[in-house]
Amino acid sequence: MRTLLIGSLMFLLVGCGFQLQGSYKLPDDLQQLRIEAPQFSEFADEARQRFQLAGAELVDDTAAVTVQILDDSLTRRTLSLSASGQVAEYELIYTVNYLLSRPEQADKALQIEVFRDYQDDPNFALAKTREREVLVAEMREQAAQQMVRQVIAQVSE
Repeated sequence: MRTLLIGSLMFLLVGCGFQLQGSYKLPDDLQQLRIEAPQFSEFADEARQRFQLAGAELVDDTAAVTVQILDDSLTRRTLSLSASGQVAEYELIYTVNYLLSRPEQADKALQIEVFRDYQDDPNFALAKTREREVLVAEMREQAAQQMVRQVIAQVSE
């Protein structure tokens, strides 16, 4: 009886299209992928990891679909000031520019932007610096996840 119940629940989950977060169905063209990036790029390491988790095999074959990471940057914009005129809140903007190259097709320039608000307090400079580092790491991870989804969407067209 218990086995039947567990089997029925699994059948229902599979039948409704349930997928674990971060799991993707890669098109055949993306089973093998080449990633080019600037040396020592933290974003490139994150992107490689995300594509591998999605099931792509990373290769050096120039005939494979290629993701060329051109640059990634972090900028900040002032959102609000305190009563004393100091910056109280920033908006962090993490931007990734990359090219998607597919055999016998024109290269496509794509961009990803991730936004976060960041409250600054000069009285807690060390803690706020650490908080900012954690936020940037999370933004980098989110951008890599967006890149996987964007590349899958572009190749599936």
